Amino acid sequence: MTAATLGAALALAVPAAFASTGPLSPAPSAMTAAPAAAAPAAQSATWAAGTRSYLVITAPGDTSAVRSAVTANGGSVFSYFDAIGVVVAHSTSSTFATTMRGVSGVQKVGATRTSDVPADAYNPALPSNPAQSAAPATEPVRSDMSQIKADQAWAVTTGSASVKVGILDTGVDDQHQDLAPNFNAADSVSCAYGKPDTRAGAWRDVDQHGTHVAGTVAAAKNGKGAIGVAPGVKISSVRIAEPGTTLFFPENTVCALVWAGDHGFKVTNNSYYTDPWQFNCPSDLDQAAILEGVGRAQKYAEGKGSLQVAAAGNANYDLANKTTDTASPNDSTPVTRNITNDCLDIPAELPGVVTVAANGTNGSSKASFSNFGRNVIEVSAPGESVYSTVPGGKYSSLSGTSMAAPHVAGVAALLASVNPSYTPADIRAKLGEQATDLACPSDGRCTGTSANNSFFGEGRVDALKAVGATPPPGKYFENTTDVAINDNATVESSLSVTGVSGNAPAALKVGVDIKHTYIGDLKVDLVAPDGTVYTVHNRTGSGTDNIVQTFTVNASSEVANGTWKLRVNDNANADTGKIDAWNLTF
Repeated sequence: MTAATLGAALALAVPAAFASTGPLSPAPSAMTAAPAAAAPAAQSATWAAGTRSYLVITAPGDTSAVRSAVTANGGSVFSYFDAIGVVVAHSTSSTFATTMRGVSGVQKVGATRTSDVPADAYNPALPSNPAQSAAPATEPVRSDMSQIKADQAWAVTTGSASVKVGILDTGVDDQHQDLAPNFNAADSVSCAYGKPDTRAGAWRDVDQHGTHVAGTVAAAKNGKGAIGVAPGVKISSVRIAEPGTTLFFPENTVCALVWAGDHGFKVTNNSYYTDPWQFNCPSDLDQAAILEGVGRAQKYAEGKGSLQVAAAGNANYDLANKTTDTASPNDSTPVTRNITNDCLDIPAELPGVVTVAANGTNGSSKASFSNFGRNVIEVSAPGESVYSTVPGGKYSSLSGTSMAAPHVAGVAALLASVNPSYTPADIRAKLGEQATDLACPSDGRCTGTSANNSFFGEGRVDALKAVGATPPPGKYFENTTDVAINDNATVESSLSVTGVSGNAPAALKVGVDIKHTYIGDLKVDLVAPDGTVYTVHNRTGSGTDNIVQTFTVNASSEVANGTWKLRVNDNANADTGKIDAWNLTF
């Protein structure tokens, strides 16, 4: 992948503004006005070749005069959003935009595509409802959840069902066994083509991306498959990707953000960039209208109480030092153009949006593909080999900042759950304040301090702090003292457990953070106070780096109080490491 294909899906054959890299290891300011209608009042009855879509921008409020001007000048009104002064117009006239720019009351006009509007826009087909596979028998806690301490946060709360998170994406498989318990169909919709389609199922996935994102946010804690960061909150699907191309055009994004504001979404996840322009430049008349329209929609949603979380993109590109774009427009023939920092990747670079970079598998590095940028990136989260739901009751591991952003959206949902009065600005601030500082690696592109730098922003998000800093008193114990692991050696790290009555639980959580360059060398045991050994890792993983994972041990026969040990045995030469930290949750 070249640096120009910033937010695109690295492993997909068609151009798509996903912020994910595709499968790696498949496993099987407020604008007040009336509610923003999106009516097809003067929509063309039939599709015609050469139809293009435009955003026509006017003052928020009553757009009727501008809508009349659209129809008087060779266009039709496909939808409109009075509250933000945006009209979505269609026309086959090559002079439509120029003509409309001369109409009184029109502030900006811009084409949203360099390709024709598909015929499907006038009679959209419903996405398929896939048959569901049998549910898995287990629900392991994965390392990405341990890294952000979501597994510890669940001991405090799994989130409130009154908190709604919008998944603005390719759609969601609402029938999936891990998503159905938390799915909110009443507030789900398709905004493909720029107008709400409220038919049942219109929100379903036309790819797999949105379903994967949804699982990371709120897959149910039900003993099977995967667990989301906030498994007690509700998720709604707002499909903005169009079938076939899976592109996310500006009118779709406007529709989705207005919907989010009007339907009470406390958080939205946006793992995409707005097609067809990777960067929208205010010096270009079309792109200036896109910036204005999408920007107004984001301000409207935020003013209604919704925080937008967005992926930073996947080209290992410095968003704070933009120079060229060779990937746009991605709906026709890309051209090379020089750009400046005035040109924005949206929605990620819009004011008020939380921009998320991806961490590597060890939780403390930058994922190789992740975009970065001083004062652009706000926080980071796991984004490599993230295991989550895909359509048809299945599961898969995907990588990308698309996978990092929903971890942050989940933490934001937990914050909203325990702090119902928090505004979007409050949640955004807390995400940064509570994040775990991550220092720059030995890479000259990373600038700033451990507290705030161009790779990780304010650091990796922390779900435990989001729900109140610590689990219930006396139940969580941690040792953060480093213990070196040398070749062919056995080392131990101890924890003194006190104040816990009776025996340990049948689901004792053992959090392990071992830094080692070949985990296939390692045998890792939990040693109970009476000397009983429980093996949690036994020389698997080959040359994979690091064990950052929470294991579940049935220690119900052990007295809880006493000295517990983590024992690590290195069984080969050449690779060494350390016990960085470990913990027990009773």
